[in-house]
Formats: sequence, C-alpha cells, structure tokens
Amino acid sequence: MKIDRLYAITVYLLNHRKTPAAELAKKFEVSIRTVQRDIDALCQAGIPITAETGASGGYYLTDTFRMDGHTATQEDYSFILTALKGFSSAINDPKINVTLEKLSALTKDKNESIILNFSVLREGDEKLLQTLQSAIRTRHPLRFTYTNADSIMRIHTVEPIAVVYRWYAWYLLAYSTVEDDYRTYKLVRMSNAEVVNAPFIKEHDTAETILRENDRKNTQVCTAVAVRCKPDARAKAIEYLNGKITREYENGCEMTLYVIENEHFWLGTLLSLGDGIEIIEPEHIRARVLDAAKKNRFSIR
Repeated sequence: MKIDRLYAITVYLLNHRKTPAAELAKKFEVSIRTVQRDIDALCQAGIPITAETGASGGYYLTDTFRMDGHTATQEDYSFILTALKGFSSAINDPKINVTLEKLSALTKDKNESIILNFSVLREGDEKLLQTLQSAIRTRHPLRFTYTNADSIMRIHTVEPIAVVYRWYAWYLLAYSTVEDDYRTYKLVRMSNAEVVNAPFIKEHDTAETILRENDRKNTQVCTAVAVRCKPDARAKAIEYLNGKITREYENGCEMTLYVIENEHFWLGTLLSLGDGIEIIEPEHIRARVLDAAKKNRFSIR
C-alpha cells in the first residue's frame, strides 16, 4: 500500500540521511518517478524533506524532524520480542529480562511463529563478557593477556568498542592504543582481563562503522579449495565448511570450499573427514593438509 511505502520512506531517510532517488527506487522496488511523487506527497503532508541536486545530491530530512514515539505496530513489537528473546538466550543479563517484560506487556499476540535459541553461545566465559560490557559502558580501557594464532602471548591495553559474535566465536572490537588502529580479539584467546581506571584517549565512531571499515581493510586471505567428496562426507562438508557443489557424479561430487588460511578450524574439520575428502587444488593447501594428516596419523588422500 502507498501509505505503508510513504511511512517506510520517512523511516529510511531518518536512518540513512541523504539518499538519491535511484537508491530509494531500488529499495522500494518502484520507479524513480513514483519516488518523486511519494516525496511530493510527504512534503504536502508537512514532512520537511529537502531535495539536493547534483552528483552527490539526494533527499534528506531536516535535523529538527522527529517521529512520534508510538509508531510501532503489534507486528513490529512481535519482531522486536523475537530478536530480544534470542539475545536473552545468548547473554545471561537480568537487564535484558526486565526489558523483555516491558515489551511483552505491549504485545497482544503471544503466539510465536519463530523462536531463536542461541543458548549455545553461552559456552564462552560469562564473567569475561560482563567485564567487557562494563568497560564499554563506562568508556574505560581494558588490559588483558592475549595468545595469538602463533601461540605468542603478550599484554594488550585497548579501548573496547563492542563485543561481536561472528565466524562461530565471540570477538572484542577495540582500539589498540599501541598500534593506533582498530582490531578484533578472539575472546577464547584472552585471559586476565581487567578494567583500567582511566578515560578513553580517543573519540570513536559507531561500532558498526568501525567494523565495516575494519573488514574492508582486512588482509586475511580467503582461498578457494577444490575437493572431491564421497557421499558419507558430503553433508558435513556442506554444513561445517560451507561447501558449494560444482559437479555431481554417481559415487560422490566435487565442491568448492572457501577457507581463511591463517585460521585453523577448517583444517581440523577437513582432517576429521578422513579419506571422505580429496583435495584437488591448490597444491599448497593439499600439501598442508597432507602434512598435518601425517603428523596426526589421519588417513587421508
């Protein structure tokens, strides 16, 4: 419905600031002309949208514009509750349960069509997570001992930005005061973490912006690995190594795996599949796996 699209455009402009008509047209799957008519309709309704022309132009809302705080629908509250319950299952924080109680009182429909259970994420050190969250909230530096992928230990002092769960593990996104750069630290490699009673020395952008830029500069090498896979190893290769089948044949298939060379999870998983997987290329990955198999006495081709 048009009224839903008008509302959605307003919310989008609030969240994304200046936006070209072409981007709005793509987002809402309408023509640029329809977007222009929608903007005219919003302006006539008193929504203060400004149009800026030129190569870097677009539509934006004035800084003084604010929306009514009671715009969420029952369906919106249902989505929020689903996400919050999933968050609560991952983090053992009483404050989240208080928020859940407040939102539950605003929702009439108690039926759940989707349940997110992330309780497996609690397998990490909850005390460490609480220490990190405390440092982030109070904007105090954090000192800890860190063991890197080469088993080298050293003490780090950082300004913590956010705790992130990605790539099947918890990470700390932080600003390294020594390296003058933003980095991610794997929580399972951290020990002796303590909050430093001092202020931050630097103003930081939002965690999402920092993480996006950090990913862009990431120098980790992602390598495509071609393998032959027997039927008994096929499901595990797809599930644990995100394998993409490239060719099917009667007694197996060929697939491509994408691995980060300086991580070790994929190597252990490949070894656990034994002779169910044969590496075709690249040769240096094949040689690395064969060498690891010999050292660990695995049977692999």
